[in-house]
Amino acid sequence: MSINRVNISGNLTRDPELRQTQGGTAVLTLGVAVNDRRRNPQTNEWEDYPNFVDCVMFGTRAEALSRYLSKGQKVAIEGKLRYSSWERDGQRRSKLEVVIDELEFMTPRDGQGGYQRQAPAPRQDRPSPAPVVQTPPAADVYDEDIPF
Repeated sequence: MSINRVNISGNLTRDPELRQTQGGTAVLTLGVAVNDRRRNPQTNEWEDYPNFVDCVMFGTRAEALSRYLSKGQKVAIEGKLRYSSWERDGQRRSKLEVVIDELEFMTPRDGQGGYQRQAPAPRQDRPSPAPVVQTPPAADVYDEDIPF
C-alpha cells in the first residue's frame, strides 16, 4: 500500500497561468513558496528558508479559481505528487509537482471574510437573493430531542 497526499500552505509566487489542452480541458499552473524555519548557526536566530513548489489544477474548477488568485496570496493546498520527465534539446528534464485536489484561500481582504479578488458584480437585470435570516432555536429544545 502507498499513500500519495500532500498538504502545503504558502504564498503564490506568481500570478497563476490558465491555458487549455488540445482537448479543451482547462489547466491552471501556479507556484507556491512554502517556508522552512530553521536556526542560523552563525547568528543563532530563526530564519525562514523558502521552498518553491509547482502546482497544477485541471478542469472547470481550475478555470473558476483563476479569476480569484493572484501573486502574493496565501493559500492552503491539498493534493498529490506527480513526477514528470521529458527530453528537450537532447537533455533529459524532470519535475515534481502537486496536482491540486482542494485549494483554500487564506488571505482575507478585510475583517468580513472577503478575499483579494472579488467575484464579478451581480447583473442588474436579476434581483439579488433575499438575505437568509437565522433564528436561534427555541429555549425548550434539548439535545435529547434531536434525533441524531
